[in-house]
Amino acid sequence: MEISQNARNVLEKRYLIKDINGNVCETPEQLLSRVAHNIAQAEQIYGKYSVDEIEQKFFELMDRLEFLPNSPTLMNAGRELQQLAACFGLPVEDSIEGIFDAVKYAALIHKSGGGTGFSFSRLRPKGDVVSTTNGVASGPVSFMKVFNAATEEIKQGGTRKGANMGILRVDHPDILEFISAKRDTAHFTNFNFSVAITDDFMEALANNLTYQLINPRTKMPVGNISANKVFEHIVENAWLTGEPGIVYIDQINQHNPTPLIAKIESTNPCGEQPLLPFESCTLGSINLARFVDDGAIDWDRLSYVVHTAVHFLDNVIDVNKYPLPQIETITKANRKIGLGVMGFADMLIQLGISYESDEALNVAERVMEFIHQAARKASSELAEWRGEFPNYIGSIYDNGQYSKLRNATLTTIAPTGTISMIANCSSGIEPLYAVAYERNVLDKSTMVELNPYFEKAAKTHGFYSQQLMDTIIKQGNLAGISYINEEIRKLYITAHEISPEFHVRIQAAFQKYTDNAVSKTVNLSISASREQVAEVFKLAYQLQCKGITVYRDGSRANQVLTVVQPANQTDTVIDTHAVDEIDIAKEARIDIAGLDCPRCTDT
Repeated sequence: MEISQNARNVLEKRYLIKDINGNVCETPEQLLSRVAHNIAQAEQIYGKYSVDEIEQKFFELMDRLEFLPNSPTLMNAGRELQQLAACFGLPVEDSIEGIFDAVKYAALIHKSGGGTGFSFSRLRPKGDVVSTTNGVASGPVSFMKVFNAATEEIKQGGTRKGANMGILRVDHPDILEFISAKRDTAHFTNFNFSVAITDDFMEALANNLTYQLINPRTKMPVGNISANKVFEHIVENAWLTGEPGIVYIDQINQHNPTPLIAKIESTNPCGEQPLLPFESCTLGSINLARFVDDGAIDWDRLSYVVHTAVHFLDNVIDVNKYPLPQIETITKANRKIGLGVMGFADMLIQLGISYESDEALNVAERVMEFIHQAARKASSELAEWRGEFPNYIGSIYDNGQYSKLRNATLTTIAPTGTISMIANCSSGIEPLYAVAYERNVLDKSTMVELNPYFEKAAKTHGFYSQQLMDTIIKQGNLAGISYINEEIRKLYITAHEISPEFHVRIQAAFQKYTDNAVSKTVNLSISASREQVAEVFKLAYQLQCKGITVYRDGSRANQVLTVVQPANQTDTVIDTHAVDEIDIAKEARIDIAGLDCPRCTDT
């Protein structure tokens, strides 16, 4: 297993088994063997392949760093905890019993290493009647403080703090309070907030109209409000703090594979995995950087890896130890998996394609379409001998147009923060954050990250020097370095040099062939305007994204990736959207699954 020193450090801190004294007693290769052996045990249920045969295939994929599962699988497979899923959705019912059941369930999930998403849209608004006490309701935002406080006391699997997604529909009467609840970033530090935007709201916004606010208890309108006013409120707060994000809830439910079972109302903490109540999902990512050979994509090898990864993730569902029986029931009934990618920026560099180009959009669509089709074929083949997912009857696939599938969903694009560090590749589908930077890690130490492709190119073209490397570490990008030609500067373009519109277009290109959703940050410079934020939100809707997150550089006091500036300048911090599972600390917009998000202030 060829890993960098930084990757080895991350593995030792969070993934490798330690003895009672805290000494590491497992090598990276032994970790992979443990995981491969454990996940292959599902073959005993079905009897077609030997455990040893499949174990070797799974080990090879991970050892070659072509595919890695989400962090709970790497951490827990073959160990006592055996909780392997990253993403969980929990319902919050409109009663004291329902609310505190959800708090308890979330604590159990966080303890097992998972992240939770909630919609608080069922809760009656502030000031509404409470018939059992003749009192008045305190509203969703008030109860969210209880969830946040409980999360603060729970360590996920004993390794990191919990992460939550809090969602409120845009037609809830308390929507303005929700939108501004994280304006003080010291509040709700274990939550990411997203507004569930409806098609009706977007139509009202486009026509400068009001729309109705609905009391969820009575299902009756309680007033009208200007769509422009609410939208401006969202934009203002997102510009100030990066919160809230947006999920386009009707777009999500339009692609709900099992609409007869339930509506989707929440997502995982990073927003890329829409989930039914009590549903969980396990994720894994293919490292695209490993599939370029002599300037061309190795489609045959990619097809093999997709098929084997789908097999792997389907096995995870069977060997997983679920934190609640309700979660096991719905998860095994739908058998959702989320196969995604990382290393996209590295793939483009190897292909000689700038991230901000029409060719990059074409590669994004071609690669994700290929992965999606290969995953469908793999799931169909599994269904032939393992059976289709139990809720197949009545699903969107049950219409004679599709082959039967083993899994209700197959693809998800996650941020892949630390698993991309292990694989030594760029995070998810993000561009380079910087050509070189310092990363703050959980013990407050730092790691210097230098893009290996650039280092090799600099040496090949004869302009490598330590002085150059020091300069790049200080400023993060290649701007103003005149002796580096324009072609190379375009090839190593960084997140803040890319237009906001193009960030959205890349996300939309991947979303076109992704069953679930896409985790992507629209990185904005500190000088970005509110109007730019508004245009990003509108464009994402027009291009049929399922959600969108913006992050303006410097809008959080602490961030994870830092470009070191000269002593007389203020440090510039590069948004991460790629922090994932090292540690979920303050301001965690992080999923537990090897995912990450821009609002993190610590890994």
